Amino acid sequence: MKIIYAGTPAFAAAALAALLDAGHDVVQVLTQPDRPAGRGLKPQASAVKELALARLLPLSQPATLNDNALIAQLAALQSEVMVVAAYGLMIPQSLLQLPPRGCLNIHASLLPRWRGAAPIQRAILAGDRESGVTIMQMDAGLDTGAMLLAQAVTINADDTALTLHDKLAATGAQLLLRTLQEQPQPVPQDNANASYAAKISKAEAHIDWTRPAVEIDRLIRAFNPAPGAYTSWNGQVLKIWHAEPAAVTAVSGTLAGTVVQADNNGVVVATGAGTIRLLELQRAGGKRLAPRQFLAGTPIDAGTRFEA
Repeated sequence: MKIIYAGTPAFAAAALAALLDAGHDVVQVLTQPDRPAGRGLKPQASAVKELALARLLPLSQPATLNDNALIAQLAALQSEVMVVAAYGLMIPQSLLQLPPRGCLNIHASLLPRWRGAAPIQRAILAGDRESGVTIMQMDAGLDTGAMLLAQAVTINADDTALTLHDKLAATGAQLLLRTLQEQPQPVPQDNANASYAAKISKAEAHIDWTRPAVEIDRLIRAFNPAPGAYTSWNGQVLKIWHAEPAAVTAVSGTLAGTVVQADNNGVVVATGAGTIRLLELQRAGGKRLAPRQFLAGTPIDAGTRFEA
């Protein structure tokens, strides 16, 4: 099948690779322009761009799709369908209706749950027990199009945004192939059950120790690997990458954010409800370390209090 493919990060690259391996003819790849990244802020190619170059695919990186000349070029390709996955640019109506089978979107949630930019993180933050992937027929709205196929994926107690992302990316790739083969009938979404997955901000990753331990655990997992949950200690930023609710009971009256114990098994902190054991920590400019290595270079005594 002749396909135009639009996507940017690793989530989108997984589906593009699956299309190519299945023998589909990807006649054009669209991905976002290179963005500054890393400590040197050097322009960095997207995962989709790297794959397209490796597979010698036609590649374009427009800053916008509201370009009549670009639309004309895409129309001349006479593709049967366009596939969009985590692209990051708005698709104009003229392009949505261009291919005979329209534009299909691979969305990382069970729609109408978590429409929007950050469905993976929002699902973990909310304590959802499952996420999933929906293949959707795109329309002019924000993830409002009719659903073609969906598949649930369990969110495990130790899943981070990264591990859930990888499971959903693999699921989405295979679900897309099924959709193209089976051509299922579209089913409208129930707008009454919709929720919005707003883009993640760095400020959200600041740990509020007055929240219950189970919520803080979800926050740490939701913001791993980016932007990374953090707290303030001695005027420094301390990132927390891995934790779990603890069975340790804090003394009555202990303020939230107070270290209850600190040893090779972890740094146990009192919260608004229960305690949480910190299992991977990182000082500003340092490495991510397990408690044994971290405490060897940065002692933390019981009674120390992190800022709420």
